[in-house]
Order: sequence, then C-alpha cells, then structure tokens
Amino acid sequence: MNEPRLRGGDLLHLTREVSPQFVRPITVRVIRELTDRHTYDGWTWIEAYELGPDGLARRRRELYVRRAGVRRLPSPPPAAARPPAPRAATRSAARGSAVPA
Repeated sequence: MNEPRLRGGDLLHLTREVSPQFVRPITVRVIRELTDRHTYDGWTWIEAYELGPDGLARRRRELYVRRAGVRRLPSPPPAAARPPAPRAATRSAARGSAVPA
C-alpha cells in the first residue's frame, strides 16, 4: 500500500474515480479508516460524515473506496476562527419577584 492512511478529520472529495456509486460527487470528513476489513488491493473501507453545501455533517456513512481516486481537500479553518453561534435570550428579572412601586 503506497498511499498514506486516511485519518480522522481528513476532508475528501469522492467522485466516480473512487467508486461507481458516486455518480453525484460528495464531500466527506473521515472519522476513521476501517483497517480490520479485508478488501481488494487498492481499496479500503472508511467511516465518514457526508457534508452538506454548508460544510456541516448531514449523515454518517460507511464507504468502500478506491484509494487511487481519493482527492484530499484542504482542511477548513479551526472552530475558534468561525463566528460564534447566536445565543439564546435570557431573562434579566427572576420570575415572580416583586417590583417596588
């Protein structure tokens, strides 16, 4: 096996070069390579999240792919560089408290 192992966090673009099942290309984030499964030479099983157009995980999948067709993508910026998620509104006054007149 000449290709480097697929590692958790790797972003991959999967097309028909990887497997005939990818008529419509998808992007996945690798969870892990499933090395305990027996495969044909040059193929491997991966566990991954299929990503939507927004880059967020849509569903978890186990995929059988041809290593030579895998195209790695650059990693997205770390979570700290992303804008923070909106926070829920909080109440400033305690429920049932008496308000002086």
